[in-house]
Amino acid sequence: MAKQTAAASATYILRAVLKPRLYRDIEIARDASLHALAMAIVDAYGFDFDHAFGFYSKLTGNIYQSPVRYDLFADIEGTTDAGSVKRTPTQTAFPGIGRKMTFLFDFGDEWRFKVEVIGAGETMPKTRYPKVVAKAGEAPPQYPDPEDDE
Repeated sequence: MAKQTAAASATYILRAVLKPRLYRDIEIARDASLHALAMAIVDAYGFDFDHAFGFYSKLTGNIYQSPVRYDLFADIEGTTDAGSVKRTPTQTAFPGIGRKMTFLFDFGDEWRFKVEVIGAGETMPKTRYPKVVAKAGEAPPQYPDPEDDE
């Protein structure tokens, strides 16, 4: 029984990279859902959590052809062959240090984050998870001003 308790209190530290030298490191319980991880990534960048999203095993190219996929549509519509983000624990999609996936937020604007497990730990008493443990770079605005392109 002690093994089960230790696993339940285990955490991952995941790095969500938007561009080189622009990332957020997030510590989250390994048994937290991919939905919770998505919320943590979006929040760490200061974005509104107002769009559909998914996690994909392909890191480049057509990520929609990934052999392993989890997306919000599986939970909303149930018509996709992707896995559920609400029922899938982070440790299932990221079974160990070094595991990577693409996190796509907002299918229109296509914010693509490379997410990698960079460390593991244990939950600490009186500590809220998920939590941002490191930042690099200034997050871009979620909705850039169209006039800035001119």
